[in-house]
Amino acid sequence: MSMRTSTRRATLSLSVLLSLAIGAVGCSSGGDDEKPKAAASASTAEGSEPSAQEGSAEEPLAELRGSNGLLLRITSAERDSGGFVTVNGELKNEGDKSVAIPSGLSGNETEIIKNGRSLGGATLVDSKSKKRYYVLRDTEGRPLTTTGLSTIKAGDRLAVFMQFPSPPAATTEVTFQLPTFASATISISG
Repeated sequence: MSMRTSTRRATLSLSVLLSLAIGAVGCSSGGDDEKPKAAASASTAEGSEPSAQEGSAEEPLAELRGSNGLLLRITSAERDSGGFVTVNGELKNEGDKSVAIPSGLSGNETEIIKNGRSLGGATLVDSKSKKRYYVLRDTEGRPLTTTGLSTIKAGDRLAVFMQFPSPPAATTEVTFQLPTFASATISISG
């Protein structure tokens, strides 16, 4: 009798597990995929403005034009509690052919140049304090900026960053400079 009861329990347990497994597969076979599409369609159909997550571009702090159709859009300059300012942006080739990134963007310091092409020549100028801040370097002399730059194809965009020592907290505006590009005044947040 006990053998027969054990077999029935095992069969019942196996049936319940199979039913749950089949039910789980059936529920996840695309039912969830349809809901976000419907929500996105509803928001655009109602004529609402796209949210930041739907791809609306945020206004840049500055746009600097360089040689050969290069454009640097600075999107943020944020001060952090560690005493640094990180400048983020986007380098775009607005020309109609590929462009080699100018070696001048790396600056002229031997320590930075030996680490390859980068944006190591960038500086922040605090005219109130009469100080210039250069891109930081790590303990091995590598610049704390986007490195490994070589060529950018026509129409392509490349996210870039540069990290500097932070000017005094009272300084909220600085002039951003990068060799071969025009200069621009940017605001530091944070």
